Order: sequence, then structure tokens, then C-alpha cells
Amino acid sequence: MSSAASAHAVKKAPSLFQTWFRVEVIPIYAVLGVAVGGAGWYTTRLARGPDVTWDRKNNPHPWLHIDQETQLKMMTVKE
Repeated sequence: MSSAASAHAVKKAPSLFQTWFRVEVIPIYAVLGVAVGGAGWYTTRLARGPDVTWDRKNNPHPWLHIDQETQLKMMTVKE
């Protein structure tokens, strides 16, 4: 009887996923993860843009070295 009771207790024990996350909170975590990832990506994209000056001594005007054919916009509509 003892082994049956322990087997029943093992079946009732919640998994690690159920302990940390409730089912109704998972979409909130997913949306927040996507939002934080997108914000990080966009901040990195802005910081690496061709018009950003990180070194004023060696390259004070980086926007003067942009080629005519370089696409600077994220998306171009009807070229």
C-alpha cells in the first residue's frame, strides 16, 4: 500500500513548468519577450546607422561617406 501511495503522490506532483508558469500567464511572457527583443533589435539598428558618430576624432562626419546606392530606410515602397 505504501508503494501505491508514493506512486499516486508522484503523479500528483506538478512539473517544473507548471510550478513556474501558470497557463494564463504564458501569452503575457511571450508578448513581453517579443517586445523586449524587438526593442533591443531596433536600438541596435539605430546605434549602428550610417549617420551615428561614435568616434568624433577619426570620423567626425560619417554621413559624408554614404554611397548614392545605399538603402538607408528599413523598407522602400515604389522605387
